[in-house]
Amino acid sequence: MSTKPITDYQQASKTLRQSDLRQGLYDEGAVLMDGVLVNLHGEKHRARRALENKVFRRGFLQHYEKNVFPDTLRATIDGFVSDGSGDLVEFGFRSLMNLTCDFAGIDRPRGGQEETDRLLLLMRTFALGTTLAHSKDDREKVRKQVREALSAFDKEFLQPSMAHRASLIARYETGEIDEDELPRDVLTVLLRNEDNIELDDQELVREMAFFVVAGAQTSIHSLVHVMHEIFAWSADHPGEREKLLSDTMLLQRCVHESARLHPSSPVARRRAECPVTLATDETVETDELVTIDLLGANRDNKIFGADAAEFNPYRKIDKGTSPYGLSFGLGMHACIGRTLAAGVTPKHDSDPLDHQYGTITMIVRALLEHGARPDPERPPEMDRKTERPNWGYYPVILETPIP
Repeated sequence: MSTKPITDYQQASKTLRQSDLRQGLYDEGAVLMDGVLVNLHGEKHRARRALENKVFRRGFLQHYEKNVFPDTLRATIDGFVSDGSGDLVEFGFRSLMNLTCDFAGIDRPRGGQEETDRLLLLMRTFALGTTLAHSKDDREKVRKQVREALSAFDKEFLQPSMAHRASLIARYETGEIDEDELPRDVLTVLLRNEDNIELDDQELVREMAFFVVAGAQTSIHSLVHVMHEIFAWSADHPGEREKLLSDTMLLQRCVHESARLHPSSPVARRRAECPVTLATDETVETDELVTIDLLGANRDNKIFGADAAEFNPYRKIDKGTSPYGLSFGLGMHACIGRTLAAGVTPKHDSDPLDHQYGTITMIVRALLEHGARPDPERPPEMDRKTERPNWGYYPVILETPIP
C-alpha cells in the first residue's frame, strides 16, 4: 500500500527527515542496490556513511575542483571541440566518468579509448539498475545485464584496484610510505576499514559500482537540463549569456535553479520501519510505502513564488531554503556528493576567487566558453528507456574559443 504523494514542500522536508522511514526507491533494483550506502538504514547506514565521509571533506573537494578536475575536463572537451559538435549526454558521461572513478577508487591503468569505452558501457548498464523501478524494458532482462556487468567490473577493474591499494596500505602499515601517499578514495577507506563495519565481497562490488555510476548519472542529468534551460533563457533574455560567462556565481545559481526544477528522480520513496505519523498527520503502518513528490514540492508556490515552475536564476528565496529545493535530499539520505557536484551555496560575502562552485558549474562554464549551442539540424530527444524525464540525446555545436 502507498500513501498519496506528498507535494507540499514543508511536509516533504519533514518526511525526508523522519528516521523511522527507510529508503524505498530502489527495491526493484536490488541486483545493484542491495546493501549499498543509499539503501542502508539505521546504525549500518550511519557507520558506513561516517567511514566514507572521510573522502568527502570540503578541503579536499575544493582542492580537487581547482587543481585536479580542470585538466580532466580540458582533455575531454578538446576531443569534442575538434569534432565541432557532440552529444551532451555522451560528453557528460565521458567528462564525469574520471571524476567518479577517482573518488570511488577505480584505476584505469591502460588508459586509451578502448578502456574508456569499456567503462562507459559498464556505467550505462549500472545506470539501468539504479532506475529499474522506472524502466520500460523487461526487468528480468535488465537484471541479467546488470549481474553480468557487475561480474565484469569486479574482474576487470575492481580486483586490480583492490590489489594496488592493498599493497600501498601494507607499505604504509610497515612505515615505508606516509599516510598522505595513500589514495584519497572510497575504496581505500573501505579496505582500511578502521571502524570495522560489516561489508562482504559482493556488497563491496555493488558499493563501488554504485559510486561509479551514481555520481555520473545524477550529474549528467543535471548538466543536460541546465544547459537546456540556459539555451532557452538566453534566447528569451538578450545579454544574459554574456553575463553568465563573466559571473560564475550567477552560473552556479543557474545550476541550482535547474536542479530544483529537474531532480534526478521526480519522487523519493520511503518504507515505514514501524507505525509512523507523517507530517501530513496521516499514519502509515509498518512496511507501507510513502511517496514524496520532489518535482511537485520543488515547485511549491508558497516557497518559491508564483513562477515556481519557471527557470529564473535571479529567484529570491527565504533564508534556510535551499536554492535547489529537495533535489539532493535531506536527513540521513542527503546526497553524499552534493558539495562535489553542486558546490557550496554562496553567501553575500563569498569570495568569487575562493568559492567552491561544484563540478557541474565548471563543466557548464567550459561548454559556454566553447560556444555550445543546440544543433539546429539534430533535435534533442528524451530517453525512451525510462519513465524518468531524462534527456537521452542532446546534440550541440562547439567551437574553439577566440584567444
